[in-house]
Amino acid sequence: MAQAWKCAGLRWSAQGPVLMWDGGRRSPLSWGKRVAFGVAEGGVRRCVGARGHPCPVRAVVPGRSTGARCEECARLDRAHSVAADGVADDPRPYRVYLAWFGPGLVKVGITAVERGTARLLEQGAVCFSWLGVGPLMAARRTEELLRAALRVPDRIPYAEKRAVRAELPAGEEERALEIAELHARAVGLGGWPESLTREPFRAVDHVRAFGLAEAPAAVGAVSELVAGGAVSGVLVAAAGPDLHLATGAGAGTGVVVLDTRLMTGWEIVPATAGEVNVPVREFKRRGNADVPPQEGLF
Repeated sequence: MAQAWKCAGLRWSAQGPVLMWDGGRRSPLSWGKRVAFGVAEGGVRRCVGARGHPCPVRAVVPGRSTGARCEECARLDRAHSVAADGVADDPRPYRVYLAWFGPGLVKVGITAVERGTARLLEQGAVCFSWLGVGPLMAARRTEELLRAALRVPDRIPYAEKRAVRAELPAGEEERALEIAELHARAVGLGGWPESLTREPFRAVDHVRAFGLAEAPAAVGAVSELVAGGAVSGVLVAAAGPDLHLATGAGAGTGVVVLDTRLMTGWEIVPATAGEVNVPVREFKRRGNADVPPQEGLF
């Protein structure tokens, strides 16, 4: 019987995306690498717990849930997050940023300075610029000021981000245009906290880091994993938690997006079959071989 692994999510390093596993194992990913895995037969998806602690009741969670947490664990996890204002006394400096995910999709957010650009990579930001830097609460007040004044959200659903990746402008200057205009408006606003220092506009583009420059457009996305199901494909791009996999038979010909958050909570086993036999949702556009044996899971 094949050994089952537990996925702990996708992280971004200076070298690119890395799949993390319970116990500290890491699977670095690179373009052209085959990703193939199965979900254990007869298994169920269980809550991953909160803040490093296991779920006390090992609750079963839905296959479509990206959080893989039961209601109680989700509440505990959220209560201790900066995003939910659960931490007010963090002494670390924070940055405020504008992030662009595609035409018409811009958000404002904050991230700890020590994290560098990791937060932007994790969110799948195609292009971004820093706006300012200062204490946490000053950064939070600035975020709220800009959200209201510029009429941009602080969250964008991943489904919307995926849907526009095939429509990205070819040039970096074009991709930076929206946030350049919003940055100019933002720094001209009054009401910024005195303890937050404005930063000049400097666009950082992630298209090449994500591998999107040469990747074919995705035709759909895995909507959930199921017991006994399998996913197999060649990695052509990645953005945020998403892997863009060039697939063979079983899901039609084309690139399918796998949100790696759907893997958490399942028992994952090695697989070599060159197909995707889990539910896949086809994208609706706006406006209309032998597999070598695996030495590890990937």
